[in-house]
Amino acid sequence: MYNNSKDTIMKVLRGEAARGDPVPNFSGMGSITLHGIQQLGYRFNEIHVDARKMAAAAASTYRLFGFESAIVPFDMGVVAESLGATVKYYDKADLGQIIYPTMTRKVIDRAVVSAPEGLSEADAKTAVMKEVERQIEEYEFRMPPDVANTGRIPVVLEALRILKREVGDAVAIGSWTLGPFTELGQVMDLEILLKMSAKKPDVVKRHLSFMVDYLDKVLNLYIEAGADFVTVREMGATSSILSPRMFKSLVLPALQDVFGRVKGVPRVLHICGDTNPIVELMAQSGADALSVDQMNRLSETRAKLPNVVLLGNYKPFGAPFCEGTPEEVDAMIKASIEQGADGVWPGCDIWPVVPVENMQAMMDAMKKYGVRVES
Repeated sequence: MYNNSKDTIMKVLRGEAARGDPVPNFSGMGSITLHGIQQLGYRFNEIHVDARKMAAAAASTYRLFGFESAIVPFDMGVVAESLGATVKYYDKADLGQIIYPTMTRKVIDRAVVSAPEGLSEADAKTAVMKEVERQIEEYEFRMPPDVANTGRIPVVLEALRILKREVGDAVAIGSWTLGPFTELGQVMDLEILLKMSAKKPDVVKRHLSFMVDYLDKVLNLYIEAGADFVTVREMGATSSILSPRMFKSLVLPALQDVFGRVKGVPRVLHICGDTNPIVELMAQSGADALSVDQMNRLSETRAKLPNVVLLGNYKPFGAPFCEGTPEEVDAMIKASIEQGADGVWPGCDIWPVVPVENMQAMMDAMKKYGVRVES
């Protein structure tokens, strides 16, 4: 079993890794496996609402395969739910089913807005959009009086404490939230927010300001509970959704504000998709490391940002990781290292149905290729 020390990961995240050091294999996002959950005798739905089971599931990837981090939570609804959105849990899922909790109603949701009767389909849609825009414009967020005991946040906090106590000397413990813009899209209609970003940017900025305040509190609670590093996942602001100009004017200031407030541990910024057009802006966010997915041309990013800690960028679902052969997984991991990854890291959550032999192939590949060749 291949296992770099926790100190190696922290050196990488702090930008202190040197030639000859091991390249760690870890993540700041969901990294649980169905195999690990089944070994524990849990159903997938149970691990999102029970701190003990959440911690055990997070630690299982290390205990079974030597994966070098343990991360909670696993789903994207924790913060939005704590702000009033409705999340559905699939309590009847059987032992082998992977069904993540899903958002069934946002705080402002067009699904519950009705158009006046007698309108054409096009006019009805326009009326609904205008009403939702009005609601977004008039909405005032309110800070919960006790964030640490709101929604499932206390479950995540207790899971972090358990992980810190039980495996925190061996592996890096991490936690994450969505980024301010993406999180805003979890509680309000994202399509309309995108339109308002151009039409009424001051409204969106006002809501982003609240979200920064809230994420500041949540992330610092996670750190106090035991997170060795935190990840902010701003996937809703990828280049396929927002232009670099809009990213710079709207999203980047909010990210800079978040990272400016969250201190004491390394901070990672993750954005999905083809991030090559914005990686230089991402590097201005204040994050200590950047995480990119498989659509990013990592060698190009490395050329643009030779002195930035880059984490990536294997595809954590589909082929080859979940549907390919161990030999293909070996080649995939080798490519990530050769293209410039400071840490081998998935492009998103590891899809839990990854075969045992492919997880092992990934860890075996680290034995062959996982040594830093540049200082």
